[in-house]
Amino acid sequence: MALNLSQKQEVVAELAEVAAKAHSLVAAEYAGTTVSQMTAMRKKARESGVFLKVVKNTLAARAVAGTEFEVVADALTGPLLYAFSTEEPGAAGRLIKEFAKTNDKLKPKVVSIEGKLFDAKHVDVLASLPTREEALAMLARVLSEPVTMFARAIKAVADKQGGGEEVAAEAPAEA
Repeated sequence: MALNLSQKQEVVAELAEVAAKAHSLVAAEYAGTTVSQMTAMRKKARESGVFLKVVKNTLAARAVAGTEFEVVADALTGPLLYAFSTEEPGAAGRLIKEFAKTNDKLKPKVVSIEGKLFDAKHVDVLASLPTREEALAMLARVLSEPVTMFARAIKAVADKQGGGEEVAAEAPAEA
């Protein structure tokens, strides 16, 4: 089904809006993927904060122009599925990596994050980024460690001094 000019403009506007706010982009070849596999991937994408769209490369190139993802414009060839991470940077990488395990037709082609273009091998790196909750837990652990160490040091000093005074106090009583 061919799109008319106004429909194409709507698609470009929608993609441009998403690209302006997205953290990362993964473009993957999807030829040969079944409808049920695509439906499952779309459902998982909605749940994980990933904007997933199949669109012509010329429209995608126009949509990402002026965003940090314009570096991918020259690499867009063949039928591609675009996955934009809208909530956390690694979400699109995790989604594509997870579905590529069970579907050999789905092949990551391009990864872009922070205005840099990477090849398909970087999907693993992107997928390994922590989720927001994991990152906050790491930050809390890092911030609480100095306080914990300080408290242990104070307790150790107090234990040393407290133990020495008890011995000193008991010694004169025996003498």
